Amino acid sequence: MPYAWSTSSDTNQELRAWPHQSLPPHGFVLFIGITSCLIVVPLIPLIGSIVLWGILPFILAAVAGIWCALKRSWKDNQIVEVLHFANDHLHLTRHNPRSPTQNWECNAYWAEAILHARGGPVPQYLTLRGNGREVELGAFLSETERRSLYGDLRTKLDALKKPRQS
Repeated sequence: MPYAWSTSSDTNQELRAWPHQSLPPHGFVLFIGITSCLIVVPLIPLIGSIVLWGILPFILAAVAGIWCALKRSWKDNQIVEVLHFANDHLHLTRHNPRSPTQNWECNAYWAEAILHARGGPVPQYLTLRGNGREVELGAFLSETERRSLYGDLRTKLDALKKPRQS
């Protein structure tokens, strides 16, 4: 799952969520290398002719375009959401790749996890409501992952709302 819980105590927990990284660095190098080789194979008969020099700039532009598109996609997937539970306080931080970091916080007692089956930008849209605002959580996760995260959040929030016995 592209989210993980870390716990330092019963009242101090942290959720980290991130999008799937389907193309690791070695896969990127492998893909660009194989693509370049496959593009060059049909050019072998043209070696030594002037036609090769006419086609070569377009081939290089195609490989450069693929390179730039994959790098951009990779950069866009560098989103990380961190939800920190500290005693009776929730703090959500979303680190965006090309825009400023976003923060949200509220009292955990009043926080509510909501799973919108329909009507959101994605199916099974997960939000947190509290302190007069409603913020999305894990929009980049799959439907089943959002449902699973919703169950985890409900359990954690319910545990925070129960009165502590001394």
